Amino acid sequence: MDTTPITLLERLRTPGDEDAWRQLVALVTPLLLAWARRVGMRREDAADLAQDVLAILVQKLPTFDYDPAQSFRAWLKTIAMNKWRERLRRPATQSLDGHLDRLAAPDAEAAWEKEYRFQLVLRAFEAIKDDFQPRTWQACRELVVRGRDVKQVAAELGMSADAVYVAKCRVLRRLRKELDGMLE
Repeated sequence: MDTTPITLLERLRTPGDEDAWRQLVALVTPLLLAWARRVGMRREDAADLAQDVLAILVQKLPTFDYDPAQSFRAWLKTIAMNKWRERLRRPATQSLDGHLDRLAAPDAEAAWEKEYRFQLVLRAFEAIKDDFQPRTWQACRELVVRGRDVKQVAAELGMSADAVYVAKCRVLRRLRKELDGMLE
């Protein structure tokens, strides 16, 4: 992921930094699982694919040299796509599930990008939560994420409809600032 903090990648080279590994797993696992499901893998197979990718990361990242001209996100996608293709070639995938996976193959890269963007926005939205009063953040969440009616949200939160719209604008402006340059 282009947004993987460089310091995290550097910390992963330090033997025994379990917190760095937990942080990386928390960052990439939801992306890997959701993408695998989006391309048609069963839940169990998606979990196996995520484990396969994480095993490669455990093997390679201790000697990984970050190059600003390269993209960790692209490297992670390459590993995931290769592991997915390996699974498609296995004889066990010749079942109906294997055929469904093959049908999804042409869209796998588009699905990766869509899932990456979704996970990035979701994580950024959660990361800015503490920058706002709980009611302000909740008003935006209810409108944008859950798609609820402004009047219902206003009544539920004890706010005017105008205040709910203002809250939404404030949070989204901050979210855009947080994501500036990350979605390219």
